[in-house]
Amino acid sequence: MSVAPLAPTAPFAVPHRKVLRSWLLPVSARSTWRALPLVLLDYSLFAAALAAVIWLPSWPLKLLFGVIAGLVIGRLFILGHDACHQSFTPNRRLNRWLGRLLFLPSLTPYSLWDVGHNVVHHGYTNLRGFDMVWEPLTPEQYRALPRWRQALERVYRSGWGPGLYYLIEIWWRRMYFPSRREMPSRRAVFVWDGLLVSAFALLWMAGLVWAARASGQSPALLLTTGFALPWLVWNALIGFVIYVHHTHPEIAWHADKAEWSAAQPFVTTTVHLRLRPWRGVDLGGLLHHIFEHTAHHVDMSIPLYRLKAAQRILEQRLPGSIVIQDFSWRWYFETARLCKLYDDQRGCWTDFAGARTALPGQLQRQAGVPKP
Repeated sequence: MSVAPLAPTAPFAVPHRKVLRSWLLPVSARSTWRALPLVLLDYSLFAAALAAVIWLPSWPLKLLFGVIAGLVIGRLFILGHDACHQSFTPNRRLNRWLGRLLFLPSLTPYSLWDVGHNVVHHGYTNLRGFDMVWEPLTPEQYRALPRWRQALERVYRSGWGPGLYYLIEIWWRRMYFPSRREMPSRRAVFVWDGLLVSAFALLWMAGLVWAARASGQSPALLLTTGFALPWLVWNALIGFVIYVHHTHPEIAWHADKAEWSAAQPFVTTTVHLRLRPWRGVDLGGLLHHIFEHTAHHVDMSIPLYRLKAAQRILEQRLPGSIVIQDFSWRWYFETARLCKLYDDQRGCWTDFAGARTALPGQLQRQAGVPKP
């Protein structure tokens, strides 16, 4: 079925999400035989990076391959993220087991990620009080914080703190044996998944200690370069990715559920970040097309190996309605400068003093979209 694109100057009327998903049906097929080789490839890359950390004699090379191992953890996690969405293979049980397997190097408990990400984040993206992923404080909330917490918020929003934010605010508080305050629902599977990733971490560290003693190396050096460094690099990567997906001068947050619903949140609350090829290498492809994020939020069942085509369809048919951003470090740090707090009453981003820095929705207003 051919669907004409919406004219950029037409009155705002993004079709119902069911219609958007119907557009994506031609690129929604899942394939076990396309998914499994990706699992084998990425686990092989992870094992090879750790082997290099262990056997290379030079500590700078150990550091380099520790960083590479952290980036590969990101690739494994993205595969697991798809499995958790039931979009990786057609088999639901296989997806659950693959998801747990793929989440192990990032120490992510599968069931808690399922609740926090699939149910909460995707169900209520950028709705204050529901979506906890990089939810900006209001000026009033910030002023009410103790000084130490204000300082931590400044680090988080500096552009240099995404890894620290993810480690503390997402993984430690909400993923790894969360308190009853953070997760009122108590399920046995949450505990079992926490124990599973804990056991993997202990085996990982024990293997490095054994390798160090067997090869006459320092256990502390191998634990640092083969465990701590990769895991910290992973935290920095995931913190950065989720920040740029939902933080942008054009992206609004909403305190009112009716206003949020009217703003077509599955289209308007996420950014398509475009990475320039580096020497002919598709950098977005190296991260399994996770930056084609609008298509993912419109339809979580689209497998990662079809997201690029799905994003192209949406952008052809919804011109002027999707935030598309070419990545540069200058843009990233400018966004970090502008997007400190969000004033719900004025509907704008502010600095830490409460002065307006950006008014979201300009892209949509230029296309004839009234600001909600």
